[in-house]
Parts: sequence; structure tokens; C-alpha cells
Amino acid sequence: MNFNLLQIPERTRQPRVNGITMVMDKGLSINDVKNWLSIAHPYVDVVKLGFGTSFVTPNLREKIEVYQSYNIPVYFGGTLFEAFLIRNQLDDYIAICKDYGITYMEVSDGSITIPHAEKCGYIEKLTKHATVLSEVGSKDATHIIPPYKWIQLMKAELEAGSSYVIAEAREGGNVGIYRGSGEVREGLVNEILTQIPGEKILWEAPQKEQQLYFLELLGCNVNLGNIAPNEVIPLETMRIGLRGDTFHLYLDELTKQRM
Repeated sequence: MNFNLLQIPERTRQPRVNGITMVMDKGLSINDVKNWLSIAHPYVDVVKLGFGTSFVTPNLREKIEVYQSYNIPVYFGGTLFEAFLIRNQLDDYIAICKDYGITYMEVSDGSITIPHAEKCGYIEKLTKHATVLSEVGSKDATHIIPPYKWIQLMKAELEAGSSYVIAEAREGGNVGIYRGSGEVREGLVNEILTQIPGEKILWEAPQKEQQLYFLELLGCNVNLGNIAPNEVIPLETMRIGLRGDTFHLYLDELTKQRM
């Protein structure tokens, strides 16, 4: 930090195992990545090359190497995993990840139907090659999964070897753990947390109001994902109470009386 300020909550330090900020890159140029990381890299823990963008991104290898030069893991979006899987090219997917030095992999079933035992088998297989993140929830807004099922799926995927389970929200934050309006399904979230440790969940939260909800619920070191690159530093200030929305969270009672 640039100067001393009292009553700032303690953030975990990189490499973080909780308090993670996962950023979604939907097609930044190499120069964009260099410029952005020159200031934001202390607050970026992992980068997802969203959905299938890595297939069409020019100079992909060079771009990944820029992230890796900052010791930031990069992984391909779960939609790309599903695209390879549905074409019976899982071994090709593994080989491509190895070729590009990808050390994280996402296993999801948001676009295709995979029997859950089979999905857990893929998780178990891929843990031999990378750190696995698995996504729970559907990208179809009409497919409502009851809370007990979310818990059941998350437990099984963690047991299969996932390092974190991702709570699905899509890039817009309007499915899965959210209603179509972007409002948090609070009952669902609270029920999940009765059975699944919060530090093992990566909550997709692209909207500021969603980020605020989880910060108020679980504190400054909650894992948040699908953060836009230009929102990383604003999010970090919100995490530590230096944005209006969370300004009061970490102040002692005597200081609050001055507000």
C-alpha cells in the first residue's frame, strides 16, 4: 500500500488460497494485458480466457506468456472444455493445455448434459494434469437446481478432486445463484454454506451489487470470479472498505460515531 491507514482488514497474500479474484478476459490484446497488469497484477489471482475466446484469439501463446510472467495462472473457459468433450477430443484438450503451459483446467456442464458420475470422472482424470476448478449450475435460466442438489453436486466434485467449485452465474450474473434480474438467491447461498466451506467456493459475481453482497456476507477474503479487468482495482478497494459501499464495514464503533 502507498501509505499507512488504520482499520484496514487484513487481506491474504499472493499466492492466495482464499480471497481469490478470478478475472475474465474476453479478448484483451497483448498490449491491453501488459498495460493492465502493470498496475493490477497484485490483485489478480487467476485469469479465465472466457468461453471459447482462446480458439480465435491471435497470438494466444504470447498473450498467455505475459500472464505467466506475472506468475498468474491462466485457464480456458469451461465452454471450451465442453466443446472438446462433445467432439470426443478430451485427450486433444489435455495436450493443448500442456502445450500452452496451462496449469488450471475447468470442468463444467453448463452447455451440455454430462451424467454427474461421468463429470466427476473427468475431474479425477484432469487432476493428474492440472489444478481443477469445476463449475456447478446451468447456463439455462429456466433450469432451476434446488439447494440440496447444489450441495450434493458440490460435495461430490470436491471429493473427486476439484480445488474449488465455481457457483455458476455466466458473464452477466443473471443465472445460477442469481435471478434473471441479477438479484442474489440468498436462500440458496445460505443453504449451500451450511454444508460447503466458503473458502472452497468461487462465487461468480460480475456485478458490483453481487460483489458487495458476498463481501458483507463472508468478509474481505471471499473468493470472487468473472471480474472484468477494469473492475479489479475498484473491487480491491471495496474489499478493504475504501469504497462508499463498504466504507463502514471495518471501522470500530468509536470511529463510526464520527460518521
